[in-house]
Amino acid sequence: MFKKILIANRGEIALRVIRTAREMGIQTVVVYSTADEKSLPVLLADESVCVGPPASNASYLNIPNILSAALMTGAEAIHPGYGFMAENPDFAEMCREHGLVFIGPTPESMRALGSKAGGRDIAAQSRVPVVPGTGVLDDVDAALLAAKQIGYPVLLKASAGGGGRGQKVIRTQDELARGFAQAQEEARLYFGDPAIIMEKFLEEFRHVEVQVMGDGQGHVIHIGERDCSIQRRNQKLIEEAPSTLPESLRQEILDAGVRLAKHVNYAGAGTLEFIVDRDGNYYFMEMNTRIQVEHCVSEMISGLDFVRLQIQIAAGEGLHLRQEDVKLHGHSIECRINAEDPDKDFRPAAGKIDDVHFAGGPGVRVDSHAYTGYVIPPHYDSLIGKLIVHHDSREQAISRMKRALEESVIHGPKTTIPLYIKIMDNPFYKRGAVMTNFLKTRMEM
Repeated sequence: MFKKILIANRGEIALRVIRTAREMGIQTVVVYSTADEKSLPVLLADESVCVGPPASNASYLNIPNILSAALMTGAEAIHPGYGFMAENPDFAEMCREHGLVFIGPTPESMRALGSKAGGRDIAAQSRVPVVPGTGVLDDVDAALLAAKQIGYPVLLKASAGGGGRGQKVIRTQDELARGFAQAQEEARLYFGDPAIIMEKFLEEFRHVEVQVMGDGQGHVIHIGERDCSIQRRNQKLIEEAPSTLPESLRQEILDAGVRLAKHVNYAGAGTLEFIVDRDGNYYFMEMNTRIQVEHCVSEMISGLDFVRLQIQIAAGEGLHLRQEDVKLHGHSIECRINAEDPDKDFRPAAGKIDDVHFAGGPGVRVDSHAYTGYVIPPHYDSLIGKLIVHHDSREQAISRMKRALEESVIHGPKTTIPLYIKIMDNPFYKRGAVMTNFLKTRMEM
């Protein structure tokens, strides 16, 4: 087992990794930007190394500085968390070249699955259905021809994208003629790669994802599925596990996720994202080759520590769980507490937290790096923390979440807490009638 690992991330996920590592007797090093000098992960890690100024590309995406910090402190492995370097195969390969273990899948798996075009190809090879669409489009003429064959509306997507960014809905030929170059430029700015693919745009669907763990030797298990349909701007707000899908459809999607992950001999934690239309048809979207923000709900219903499993697999201890060992109990819901104003189109609300008190009590978990006096920097994601609950049934979990939200107080920046209280009372949400357009069609904002 490792004696020391470096965490190449910030915020709540860095703190999450520190906690598990400490329980495993592993020392931790965190890297940080000057904007995060007083953050909780920096205060709690065994060691910390400043890797640059606030801008991500000069700090958390600064590969030479991160590798230098790992080598200088004697770390044996790097945990990338999510975002930043977590799905960068070049970084994983450079770790390998410098004698460092990347706690995640191999660079080869990441390259195969990292682009949406590549993921579609692997899904087809694995007999997993995909939304009608294309590979990488060379130019606007190819896009216009593809859209004519697929039928409007269509969705332009950055092939290297993720996190809901780099997507553009196109409803007419004129929109496509005007918007294709813009979509390419956005993809280049967000992800450093202008490659664009096209898919049929489905107006109403559920976003369901399968959590898998693999040992890199062909042994892959699933740890249930999550429903992540409540979103804004294609980015998730509320997640829950399990979904409310019919059991036969649920099992079919779980089997498809495992089948695809086995096809690439996947190692570590991964998430396969699917969309499910109103008729019960499901389609593979992409695979996230990392731990997810919403992994907590799957941990709550399984009793497993995913970060511990990631570290054990990366250390060469294998995956000793069989599918029949995974026992799922009850229902879990997570609300992402963001520093945003829902009344003003979720405008970010960075600034000082004057006072913070999160809920507690039975079946309540909080993953947060926030504390009273902490200043939320404007340079990064607006996530303050995650409020997670668990109970025997979905109905009970909703009641518990409402209670926990009402107990939680954050003075200073606007947050998404008031919106979530309304959602917990929403009759459509209560009966599980959730689609990705929920906020537009089922809520009075």
